[in-house]
Amino acid sequence: MDAGNFLNKLNIAKEIKEIIQKNKKITIPKNQDDLFNICTTSAKNGYFDVSYEVHGKEKVTEARVCKVRNGISANYMEPYMRRRDPDCLLIGDNLPTDKIRYKDVYNREFNQLRTETFNWLENQELLVFPFISGPNDIGIPSLAIIPANASFFAFGLSLLQGITNIDLLTEPYDPKCLLFVAPVFRHTHFNGKQVVVHNRHDDIHEIFSYNLYPGPSAKKGIYGALINFGEKEGWVTLHAAGVQVVTPYDNKINILHEGASGGGKSEINEHFHREFDGSILFAQHINTDEKRYIIIPKGCDLKPVCDDMAVCHPSLQKNNGKLAVIDAEDSWFIRVDHIINYGTDPDIEARSIHPQKPLLFLNIDAPPSGTALLWEHIEDEPGKLCPNPRFILPREIVPDVINKAINIDIRSFGVRTPPCTKKKPSYGIIGLFHILPSSLAWLWRLVSPRGFDNPSIISKEKMGSEGVGSYWPFATGRKIDQANLLLKQIISTPKVHYTLCPIKHIGAWKVNFMPQWIMREYLARRGGVRFEKHELAPSRCSLLGYSINKLTVEGQSFDTSFLKIEKQAEVGMEAYDIGASMLNDFFIEELKPYMTDELDKKGREIIDCLLSNGKLDDYENLIEAESIFIDD
Repeated sequence: MDAGNFLNKLNIAKEIKEIIQKNKKITIPKNQDDLFNICTTSAKNGYFDVSYEVHGKEKVTEARVCKVRNGISANYMEPYMRRRDPDCLLIGDNLPTDKIRYKDVYNREFNQLRTETFNWLENQELLVFPFISGPNDIGIPSLAIIPANASFFAFGLSLLQGITNIDLLTEPYDPKCLLFVAPVFRHTHFNGKQVVVHNRHDDIHEIFSYNLYPGPSAKKGIYGALINFGEKEGWVTLHAAGVQVVTPYDNKINILHEGASGGGKSEINEHFHREFDGSILFAQHINTDEKRYIIIPKGCDLKPVCDDMAVCHPSLQKNNGKLAVIDAEDSWFIRVDHIINYGTDPDIEARSIHPQKPLLFLNIDAPPSGTALLWEHIEDEPGKLCPNPRFILPREIVPDVINKAINIDIRSFGVRTPPCTKKKPSYGIIGLFHILPSSLAWLWRLVSPRGFDNPSIISKEKMGSEGVGSYWPFATGRKIDQANLLLKQIISTPKVHYTLCPIKHIGAWKVNFMPQWIMREYLARRGGVRFEKHELAPSRCSLLGYSINKLTVEGQSFDTSFLKIEKQAEVGMEAYDIGASMLNDFFIEELKPYMTDELDKKGREIIDCLLSNGKLDDYENLIEAESIFIDD
């Protein structure tokens, strides 16, 4: 299809039409195969360098791309570009927002740069194609305008969000989300930094990506558009992975795992990582290297639902007291830093080595015509591996994937925790898992600790907050609006129960993602979060809800010191209480700004409970919900 006929099918503003009308070199791909072929036809000596002229003189290479047997491998030249900068999002409009505006940083209106961007795009070879942001039936019609030499980025976008064949559309296409990619501006305007500008109109959401790492744009940028449209209509896209767990006895339970980047969302869909003898390394002591193993002959069957973005659209809800979710994506952007050798995760490794369709690999060291292997991470510097190797996995090739909305039984939340010892107390006081009342679950989602040793973003030493829902880094509006939406959602789903899991450490033991896997197996076998009162006890730190008194999975009993960290000899009461104080002070600092008249009255009561040093019973009484106790 030529550009003229293409434009006849598009209902877009005149200034955007002109980018296409004035451009002499436009390609309109119809499917992922078209984009894959474009990626692989420009290589010289096996590689294709994605380069741009800066100021008409210097040529800057952003990425080096090659075709491999299982897809496309792309590697960025700068280590900085290999993960998302959490401060890259700017707002280009004047609509209500709590985010930093472009004009506040650069002392000029964004419209000037918007025009410059359009002028630059008019003179580039372009790829232009429509896609749907979110699920096909309830998603947002969208349009991408991308430099042709960044075809690997376009290919990744088409995997993540899909691609619409314009030939098959019988009615005019009316895109509400527009994605423009202009990498050269990173050097001409932003001193080499990642910048993504969101420019909102009444019914249009524009995304200007000035870098080629897809995390802030093709992935989280589109997420931001979904959050924006949901905010207007009163629904939320949660930062979560969902799975249906089927026990060896054919019982089913649906779990939604939320958390900041690196909080174990993708991992909730993974099976236990086993040693070569089939045993499971549960924990390793940080000082003595002592190892604790468990034996679980058969884990539960896992039917994945979503990996990172769960749409909670009103049309899905059944008014049955549970939360209905559906995947917002066509593919999953999976981090594989934990896969360090062959056999770590046979399921994912097999899907990536012999895929049914070409994949995109980022930060993976693979030669042209070779096979991209998930454990071959590129080095940021000699001897230092990149902490954020990833690949894009199409959900259509994931075995047993569920392609419809499901009702959630349990919402868990993952927190990356540092070691905690008497010598170095910290907030690493979370036990194997905890049970939270609904009000505390809301507080954890408002604060969303970014946590320890986060591999996905450029992070700082100090404990930080990912922000409301843990999706705040991608949102464009106001925190208070999202806080109210989340609270309304929790109150309206009283049959959903809530848990809290540590990632990385339990006190003095390194555990990585084992707690959430054990929680998943245990609660699925129990049939959900329903306990007799003697099985739980209020945690020493009220923010942690209930602790488990005793835990046995398939005959494997866990030491109480993994359930209640104050019982670890290396921790003790004093260090635990210091860590609890750190956590409490952090929550108070993060939650005080919400205490305004715009916050829902119930929300103010919950935060006031924290500020008043409330106990667990106080939190329990704040939101009416199905009891976790069988005795009630």
